[in-house]
Amino acid sequence: MRALDAFAFSSALVACAAAALAAAASRALGFALEPAVLTLAFCGTGVVYCVDRVHDLARDARTSPLRSAFVAQHRSALFAATALCACGSLVAAILAGGRVAAVAGAVAAFGFAHRRLKRVAFAKPVYLTGSWTAVGVGLPVAAASANAPLDLTRVAFSVAIVSATVQANVILSNLRDSEGIAGRLGARRARVLAALFCAAALALALLGPSNLRALAALPLAMASATAAFRPGERYGAIVVDGALLAGALGALFIG
Repeated sequence: MRALDAFAFSSALVACAAAALAAAASRALGFALEPAVLTLAFCGTGVVYCVDRVHDLARDARTSPLRSAFVAQHRSALFAATALCACGSLVAAILAGGRVAAVAGAVAAFGFAHRRLKRVAFAKPVYLTGSWTAVGVGLPVAAASANAPLDLTRVAFSVAIVSATVQANVILSNLRDSEGIAGRLGARRARVLAALFCAAALALALLGPSNLRALAALPLAMASATAAFRPGERYGAIVVDGALLAGALGALFIG
């Protein structure tokens, strides 16, 4: 359990999920797996989440006491990891090119405003879903668009599948913290809404372009987390966020 706690509470899990999501989308869209893009997805996500968890420690202690205790105990190590990820992000952005760097910069702007934006109930699901979709699909598309024309239909379906899956993740995360729209809807209605987003993503993956069917693993993994939802902090940090990682890895290896 200590290893899983460290993996989740240090932000390593969400960083791995971002990189795996970018890899899965790249594979589904027929793009080469660009090391610079995957590194940028991993390191950039690590920076944003580490900074938020260290600097918003007092507020997070009310909703995530286990994670907050971990962050407080390992603050120095997290600062060092953040610095390394920041350096990795900078190098990866330079290597990936201007288009990728522009997408990453836009996501970073929202990421560093997260401490303020997450207090706005109706804004949180929108910018979180948009940011994760930009990392998972936008970065690979930006890299590929510099070299060849894009199949816009496949890109649009990929965006819709990833967005709907991430929206379900955001709903479950907010439900656990009693924040945002999910906190106002209540447990039953929020879980139904998350399940509907998973169903929509699954339908898009199965009925859209055949190349994208591997992405069905994303909503299937999130639907499993939705069906077995528990309000505990470890469930949210490990299972709900882990469903993004598991679904992305499943899509990557199926594809």
